[in-house]
Amino acid sequence: MTRAMPPRRKSDVHLPPCVYQKHGAYWLVKGGKWSRLGSDLRSALAEYARRVSAPATGGMPGLIDKAMAEILRSVKDSTAQQYRQAASVLKAELAEFEPQQVQPRDVAALKVHWAKTPNMANRRLSLLRQVFALGVEWQIVDANPCIGVRRHREGKRDRYLSDSEYAGIWRAGSPSLRAAMDLAYLTGQRISDVLRVRMSDVTDEGVAFRQGKTAARVLVKMTADLRDAIESAKALPRPVRGLTLLCTLRGGRPYAYSTVRDMWDRACEAAGVADAHLHDLRAKALTDAKAQGKSAQALGGHATEAMTLRYIRQRETVVAEPPRFRQPPRVLDKSA
Repeated sequence: MTRAMPPRRKSDVHLPPCVYQKHGAYWLVKGGKWSRLGSDLRSALAEYARRVSAPATGGMPGLIDKAMAEILRSVKDSTAQQYRQAASVLKAELAEFEPQQVQPRDVAALKVHWAKTPNMANRRLSLLRQVFALGVEWQIVDANPCIGVRRHREGKRDRYLSDSEYAGIWRAGSPSLRAAMDLAYLTGQRISDVLRVRMSDVTDEGVAFRQGKTAARVLVKMTADLRDAIESAKALPRPVRGLTLLCTLRGGRPYAYSTVRDMWDRACEAAGVADAHLHDLRAKALTDAKAQGKSAQALGGHATEAMTLRYIRQRETVVAEPPRFRQPPRVLDKSA
């Protein structure tokens, strides 16, 4: 007989089991003991994932661990990190279940439980669907209970970072963040690809990229602005053994995405710019390139123009010219 899903709490429903927000931080509460996870949601979820990711031997946690070993073979590093966080939440939510006991209504209950964070909920539901698909192949379950449970509708982001907002964040940021921002904007590439640029990728012709997401090859031609940004990056303190254009002072390793994201968040807060994401730099670059008559498709490395247009259309401002009077209206009698 299928077990009913446990009662859901009425506040902080977007958080994993046993995680609570209090006094400006996130805490893991088990056995009456409060353990601090972090002051912001991203770092708290990462720490939570680390603490609950011990391999399981059976039940749903066991199936999730077994499926993860297969799923992670074919995904990029950034996706793998997101999947690990999602897997830790799924294992905690379904810890009391055997795979055969999970029914569509249980999956639907999880969807409702996570409704306040639709993007994160969809990521977890997508992973759970893959887990059960493998469970069917391995003959552990007879059917996939995720089939028929629709994803949350996600709103399209239409945020355009203005020139003044860019300048404000740039001024509030560290020299390393300034260099990363300028390189990301002037090349139009994803920040993860910018952080992987090696010194050998930079030539007089331009900067060569091999995009991590699509494997597309893009050569961004050298311009005066781009040359200045590269020289600024090279001027940052760096060890001799550093191979990437942007690297840490200690060890000379490429900057981690999370490190640059934290720099960005602090600069945005100091500059008073709200709702600005690090990946808005790429959207601004492609939108501005199109407005300047340049090929946003080529800059973005997109296979089709339709992909580029879908990407920037929400951020593009249409300039419209009003009609003119064919016959001026009569001036009303002021005495009337």
